[in-house]
Amino acid sequence: MNPAPQPGAARVVTRWSVAGLVLLVPTVVVAWIAVLSTYRGGRCLTYGEQCSTVPGEALCGCFWGALAAGLLALVWPRARWTGARVGVVLLQWGAQITLGALILSGA
Repeated sequence: MNPAPQPGAARVVTRWSVAGLVLLVPTVVVAWIAVLSTYRGGRCLTYGEQCSTVPGEALCGCFWGALAAGLLALVWPRARWTGARVGVVLLQWGAQITLGALILSGA
């Protein structure tokens, strides 16, 4: 028998999911600004030289994966399968952090 889910825990998971969704676009923007402010990023932007070898599909996949996981965690019923909902939020944050790291690796 599963113990009853804690209403406070559901709120914490929702807050983490919302925080991830709110920070998704600023994470991408700040990472790109950091990359483009380097010498290598400037050469890539100006001359198309020394650009990142990270495939664009990986960046898009991480972005859309983080967005989809965050939205899934928001629409997931609060009282059902709280552990799975926590896993979705962890997946969301993992995809978001991976996205930022992939963008920064192009610096």
